[in-house]
Amino acid sequence: MKTIAALQAAVTATPFDGEPSNAELDAIEIETPLIEAEVALLDAQIMTIDRTPSELDERRIRRARRRVLAARRDLTNRTTSVALSGGAA
Repeated sequence: MKTIAALQAAVTATPFDGEPSNAELDAIEIETPLIEAEVALLDAQIMTIDRTPSELDERRIRRARRRVLAARRDLTNRTTSVALSGGAA
């Protein structure tokens, strides 16, 4: 019976260093406002899990939801404008 194995050079041709590429870092930087807004919304929701939300809690959640929506809108508009400006004429 023959053993099937990959050639060593083909498997390790490009070693993975575990670090994100520049493009991945740029994408994370662009999405950071949305990530922070989602974390703030999650924090506001977590605070009200074990109790009835007060009026202040409800305002905090509404404000956090609006921040998430605004960040998503800004990210979508930025992505769309980058895609449109980079296109061929």
